[in-house]
Amino acid sequence: MTSADTNTLAQAQMAQAQMAQAEMAQAILAHHAAVFAPEGSALPAQPMPAARQSEPVYLAALQACSALGFIAIDAECLARAWQAQTERSGRFDAAHWPDDARDFGLIPADAAEPAAFAACPPSLGLYAVLPDAQWVGRMARAGVPTVQLRFKSEDPQAITREVQAAVAAVQGTSARLFINDHWQAAIDAHAYGVHVGQEDLDALPATALDAIRTAGLRLGVSTHGYAEMVRAQAVRPSYIALGAVFPTTLKRMATAPQGVARLAAYVRLMHQYPLVAIGGISAEQFPEILATGAGSIAVVRALVNAQDPEAQAQALQSAWH
Repeated sequence: MTSADTNTLAQAQMAQAQMAQAEMAQAILAHHAAVFAPEGSALPAQPMPAARQSEPVYLAALQACSALGFIAIDAECLARAWQAQTERSGRFDAAHWPDDARDFGLIPADAAEPAAFAACPPSLGLYAVLPDAQWVGRMARAGVPTVQLRFKSEDPQAITREVQAAVAAVQGTSARLFINDHWQAAIDAHAYGVHVGQEDLDALPATALDAIRTAGLRLGVSTHGYAEMVRAQAVRPSYIALGAVFPTTLKRMATAPQGVARLAAYVRLMHQYPLVAIGGISAEQFPEILATGAGSIAVVRALVNAQDPEAQAQALQSAWH
């Protein structure tokens, strides 16, 4: 065979591979566009990121997931999972959205290393995120099963006082108290657990994670998509928060609202963990959120802005009964 023949054959094979890739990408879109990118979706198509692998299935999934509005790191994570799913099953299945932990490289639940944080109940129920210790005590006494102190201050002494006051405020109730960010104060005050955002998790030194784990505190981690779920799972936290499900004005979000369809997909993948749905969720939306399999819903405004917060807490908890 001449070099010209070789080049012609290579070009033909490349064209075939590109055609197969395009057909697979279209098949993925045909099966999943109505779910993940319905008409009027708030998640517009994203630019396809630079490929890190060359397999046709990987490239097709990267193209399709970008078209479905997944940001670059999540599209890449899904593309690797779709390639792994194909290799594991022996065939490409456009209809099966990746949801097997093995295909994402997640740590098995029974793995010995790394050590997992102390466990939470499978369902944390209504989860109130509250601005100060007074609100924490008020909602704990109202019967809210899980409360979080999200106290914003740069004053170490004020932080210590507020965390200690929050721990004291839940005494005599059955409420589980998580402290947002202030992990050392939470350890010192013997809180139930600590919650950190994704950026805070990345900034925490290994010694801090070891200290939280050794103290027996639970660890919750916020996530906003596939790549962050994989990152969070690597430290084997006690629970994982998924959001923001709907638009929220409480904090500036780096990612668009995820929506119920994505939430349901995240729950299928991360079902081995207690899961908390968060972000702009109103009382009217509780049934569809719980229908995804998420065992807990976090709220802020639904309680602190209510005319009768105690009555509202009771009403919201009825969704679990």
